[in-house]
Amino acid sequence: MCHLIDINNLPSLKTIAPDGQMIKKEQIMELKSLFSKDSIYTNESIYIIKEAEKLNKEAANTMLKFLEEPEGNVIGFFITNSKDNMMLTIKSRCQLIDAYFNNSDFEELNIDNETYENYINILNEYLYKVEIERKESIIYNKEYLSNLEKSEIIKLLDIMLKIYKEKMELSILNKHNDKFSFLNNFSYQNLSSKVNLLIDTLNRITYNVNVELLMDDFVLEMELLNETL
Repeated sequence: MCHLIDINNLPSLKTIAPDGQMIKKEQIMELKSLFSKDSIYTNESIYIIKEAEKLNKEAANTMLKFLEEPEGNVIGFFITNSKDNMMLTIKSRCQLIDAYFNNSDFEELNIDNETYENYINILNEYLYKVEIERKESIIYNKEYLSNLEKSEIIKLLDIMLKIYKEKMELSILNKHNDKFSFLNNFSYQNLSSKVNLLIDTLNRITYNVNVELLMDDFVLEMELLNETL
């Protein structure tokens, strides 16, 4: 199954991308024809439409009919960086999920090794104070982030997310490492909740919000998670 997905040859999984500048009606008609047959590999048939805002008018109208009258067990994903440009009638029939896709490699964050190590040093002290010395977390938060630009805070949160994800993976394997060792005793459930909080914070920070208040909310939520889990 995984091999068929890797070589893009699983009949019950169809990915559609723009043909040139737009996604065309013929591509949606092909999808409907493909999914009119029962899947023999999986219980559901799944389609993924990349850059879904590029459905042309004819394709969007054809897609709308497919959404209103799906045949069998069909699951569809519309991937877009511009949901406001999606046809309203299509958008209203979908569950909207805001997703933040972080960079797994710090080199993709456009920072050099020295800058990355500087961020790690900041985070080592910052997270220790937020996670372990919690009583004055708001004060610590203001002290460590007050002089940073929004773009720098985003990079810090991005690296922080990577750190917590690594800790989750190690927790599953019942392993630890020396980096951020004070996080080793947190449970998988606790770390998972914090990963979700970080993703939510990164989603929110991309909008026109007060960053200082957002980060205050962040450390308060971190403290609350430690009290409830």
